[in-house]
Amino acid sequence: MTGLFITLEGPEGAGKSTNREYLAAQLRAEGIDVLLTREPGGTPLAERIRELLLAPSDEAMHADTELLLVFAARAQHLAEVIRPALARGAVVLCDRFTDALILKIYICNTRDLAKKNRLSCENDHNLQGFISA
Repeated sequence: MTGLFITLEGPEGAGKSTNREYLAAQLRAEGIDVLLTREPGGTPLAERIRELLLAPSDEAMHADTELLLVFAARAQHLAEVIRPALARGAVVLCDRFTDALILKIYICNTRDLAKKNRLSCENDHNLQGFISA
């Protein structure tokens, strides 16, 4: 079986985690290997990056710095968690991925959206061959 990558997108409190847990339970009841994960995060290093991104600070984080940290966390997440799970045929249920990131970039800083979309597409290309329709 080829793995399947499913993201649950939406604002805080929309029910992503609740629906992810429900879907995971249903799939597991059918004997399907399921991995639950989230972005940013998913690995010990990516979780530390998440903490850095969410921590209050007296120093404002530049938008490019934030974006590069998010993609650093994603690269680690893809290499250590997502790609191996998909390769073994698991269903990966991820709390947020590209849609939420693009929306955040658009809302927070549209001045260089083309560059940020290019980075997102390059990073998402790492999933090519694993995504099923």
